[in-house]
Amino acid sequence: MVRLTRAQQQARTRAAVLAAAVAEFTEHGFAAAKVDRIAARAELTRGAVYSNFPSKRSLYLAVLLDTVQREASGTPAPGRAEPLDLPDGTEAFARAWLERLPLAGDSPDAGKVRSRSLTGVFEDEPGRAAMAGLAGLDALLVALALESCRTPRPGRRVRLAELVLTLLHGAGHLAETAPGFGDPFDVARACRRLADHAVEDVWDPPHLPYVAAPTLCRDAWTPPGDLTDVLTGRPVGFDGDGIIAVLGTGRLGAAEEAVRAARPGDTVTVALVTDDPAETGALARLRVTDLAGCLRRAFGPDTRLPVRLVLDERAVLATAVGAGTAAGTEAAVRVQDGTVTARATGRGAAYAAATAPSPAERRTGTDRA
Repeated sequence: MVRLTRAQQQARTRAAVLAAAVAEFTEHGFAAAKVDRIAARAELTRGAVYSNFPSKRSLYLAVLLDTVQREASGTPAPGRAEPLDLPDGTEAFARAWLERLPLAGDSPDAGKVRSRSLTGVFEDEPGRAAMAGLAGLDALLVALALESCRTPRPGRRVRLAELVLTLLHGAGHLAETAPGFGDPFDVARACRRLADHAVEDVWDPPHLPYVAAPTLCRDAWTPPGDLTDVLTGRPVGFDGDGIIAVLGTGRLGAAEEAVRAARPGDTVTVALVTDDPAETGALARLRVTDLAGCLRRAFGPDTRLPVRLVLDERAVLATAVGAGTAAGTEAAVRVQDGTVTARATGRGAAYAAATAPSPAERRTGTDRA
C-alpha cells in the first residue's frame, strides 16, 4: 500500500470536499445547501470539511473559483497582432463575459454555479462594501484595457466600462431570474454601441488638491519575492522605479489615483489586502481571476495594462511597505534606484506617493505637483 504524505492527504481531502460541494450547490443552490450533506457526499466528517473551509460561504467561493480556473486552463486566449479598435474591443469583452451565462438545459441552481452568481451570498454590510470596492476595481481594469484600443478620441474610459459592466451584470441577473429573456448577442452588440457614444469622462477627483504631502525619505528597500501579477499570471519583479500601493477592499478606488498620477516609465503595483482571507480574500481572488480571464480572451494574453495587481494574501508586500490589512488600508511608497524615496498613508496615499518629487527634483527645488 502506498502511504500518502500529509500534504497529499490534505490535497485529496480538499479535492473530495470540492467535488461534493459542486454536486450539493448545483443541486440545492447556496442558501439551501448543507455542510452535513457535503460531508456525507465526500464520505468525510463535518470536521474534515471545516478543517479545509471555515464556512459554507468560503466553500462556495472555492467552488466558483475552481470553475473559473478550469475554464481558463481549457480556453487559450487568442493572440492579437495589433490593438483592437474601441467598438471591437468593447464587444469582444462583452462576448467573453457572456460566456458564463447558463445553458438552456441547466437547472436554476446549476445555472447559478455556472454564472458565478453571488446573489444572496454577501448580504452583510462588510460583504456588500467589499463587493462595491471590487466592482470599482473591475471597472478600472476594463477601462484601462479599453483605453489601449485604437480610437480617434483617446481618453479615460471608466464611465464606459461602468456602463458595460452594468449592462452585463443586468443580463446575468435576468438569466437567473427570467431564463430565456433577451439574447446575449444583442447584449454584446449593445455594448459595442455604447463605445460609439462619447461619454464625458474626466479625471478630476475633488479631494486631490487637499491630499497631504508624503514623507520623503531614503529607506532601504528589500522587495519580497514569489509574487504574481494576477492579471497576466507572470511573476512580479521590483527591479525598476515605480509606485507600490497597498489597498484594502474599502480603498480600491485609490488604484486609479496611482495609475493616473504615475510618471512616464513608472511601474504601478497595487497589492490588494484583507484581514479576512477565508471569505473577503476568496471573494477578491474570484472576482479578479474571473475578470482577468475575460480580459485575456478579449484582448489577447499580451495586453499590457499600466498596472500590476497582486493578491497579497500572506501580507508579504504589505509588511515590506509597512502597511496593515484592514478594509480601510491605503498606504503607498515610491521606489527609485532600489530605494524607498517617499511614503504615504491614509486617504490619498497612492496619489501622494505617485506625485512625490524625485531626489533630483528635491536637489533642484522643482516639484511635479
